[in-house]
Amino acid sequence: MPDVNFKHLRYFWAVAHEGHLTRAAKACNVSQSALSVQIQSLEAQLGQTLFDRRGRQMVLTEAGRLALGYADTIFSTGEELVDALDNRGQKRRRLRIGALATLSRNFQMQFLKPLMSRDDVDIVLRSGALSDLLESLETLELDVVLANLAPGPDTLTPFISHPIAEQTVSLIGLPDRLKPDASLADYLTTAPLILPGRSSSIRAGFDAMVRRMNLHPSIAAEIDDMAMIRLLAREGLGLAVAPPIVVQDELEQCLLAEMTALPELRETFFAITVKRRFANPLLDLVL
Repeated sequence: MPDVNFKHLRYFWAVAHEGHLTRAAKACNVSQSALSVQIQSLEAQLGQTLFDRRGRQMVLTEAGRLALGYADTIFSTGEELVDALDNRGQKRRRLRIGALATLSRNFQMQFLKPLMSRDDVDIVLRSGALSDLLESLETLELDVVLANLAPGPDTLTPFISHPIAEQTVSLIGLPDRLKPDASLADYLTTAPLILPGRSSSIRAGFDAMVRRMNLHPSIAAEIDDMAMIRLLAREGLGLAVAPPIVVQDELEQCLLAEMTALPELRETFFAITVKRRFANPLLDLVL
């Protein structure tokens, strides 16, 4: 088989991401007919149909999805190479960060703090589901992913999980719920609770703790998003099981209070990377 024509591959890559021939032609600054011919040439070269044509929509076939994965890696690697080599003589650098959508915003700010005062750094922050972020990390579209759980050992890509922080967890609520003489069991049985979702490591530890204590607390809400847990606690829906860092501003302003610490519970934060030939030097500042 002859070598792949990378110009054809670039056009395929553009159409695959746009999903529409007209928009891709505009983005590539070529005519729609010329773009269509280039795609057909690549399909002939590969001996596979890459798209199902549905009107003006271009839907990837199974072969097309496979080809797109390789194209993403190829072009992301090329951009990484240019950035890595160019940045040696440039004043500005860029760090591309992915953060789990439900991750504490205060923790993200602490992670970024070493870069916040620098005028020679561009920060790109993208949030989303962990699977999507890890895929972007794998294709080199991101430099690092922030999460409160590490990828499992069954993943095909050898992700590197750096534990970068560990936070205590407490019961958080409105100040008028604070009772200096109350025990942990009192709090857990006399007020409704706002808990993290069952996929959370905090939730797993909490459930194990109340089973050991033989308690059956009332649950007001189960929320995956820590920002939403913070808002519901402020509204007085119940006592939130959360790291104090999540409500740091509210604690400082006395809008919320820490009822009691839950010493058995911890939340670990990870910075996830992959091994790269040209590692982003900014990672050394934040890891």
